[in-house]
Amino acid sequence: MCRSAAHFFNHQNTGGVDLETSTTQSTEKKEEVFSRRVRAGKRTYFFDVKATKSEKDFYITITESKKIAEDEFKKHKIFLYKEDFEKFADALAEAVDFVHDELGKQGLPLTAPVADEVPAAEPALEQA
Repeated sequence: MCRSAAHFFNHQNTGGVDLETSTTQSTEKKEEVFSRRVRAGKRTYFFDVKATKSEKDFYITITESKKIAEDEFKKHKIFLYKEDFEKFADALAEAVDFVHDELGKQGLPLTAPVADEVPAAEPALEQA
């Protein structure tokens, strides 16, 4: 079952991922006007909305940043333009739905356990 793009992006299950959102007033060309950071283990994802040079339109950059050494990061960036938003969101939602369906068929969890969570200890049985 494929969910709509709006449903996908409004879904709030963070799966143990740290989310941070900020907005900025745009005073310079191509300045970020919205930013959301998603920390996910050794990776951090940035979703940034930027104004075009004319400041009459916007685009999104999605950056994956992975720490590879103490002060060194490897980054990958995607530029996403408004005419592609819906197609991109639909394809992403479809891919996520596929993974969820396949994991469900195998009886596997849909999200990885949070590293800080410790399973609750089973209660001790009283002896008579």
